Amino acid sequence: MLRTLFAALLLLPLAFAQANAGEKHKLALQISDNDLDKMNAVLNVAANVSQYYSDKGEEVDIQIVAFNAGLNMLLVDTSPVKPRLKSFKESMPNVSFMACENTLDSMTRKTGKEPALVENAERVKAGVVTLIELGEKGWTIVRP
Repeated sequence: MLRTLFAALLLLPLAFAQANAGEKHKLALQISDNDLDKMNAVLNVAANVSQYYSDKGEEVDIQIVAFNAGLNMLLVDTSPVKPRLKSFKESMPNVSFMACENTLDSMTRKTGKEPALVENAERVKAGVVTLIELGEKGWTIVRP
């Protein structure tokens, strides 16, 4: 009986790895600065991670969460990376863009008009809360 228990303990990590092998990888990227280099870094990381797992035949979901000054990345009138966002929409459906409603509300109060989001941006109530909740669900959070 002791041998059986020992053998089971030795095989447990292998069984756990096999059980998780079919799961999607999950990455959340934060953008909170109105900085072209940082926006491009976030998009580069998303593209590189997506390509890496695609080459391995594995799936990955990527959410880019924009809040504070980083929300400018997802605004029709201010996004310096709008052509890249369109390209992501067409070629990487596993990458989604989340826009913080708290930041949108703040911008609306300042200007008197809500700024328009790019077509592939989804609204979330609060960007930071979204990151917290994704982390609690096992997503890896990165701020490039």
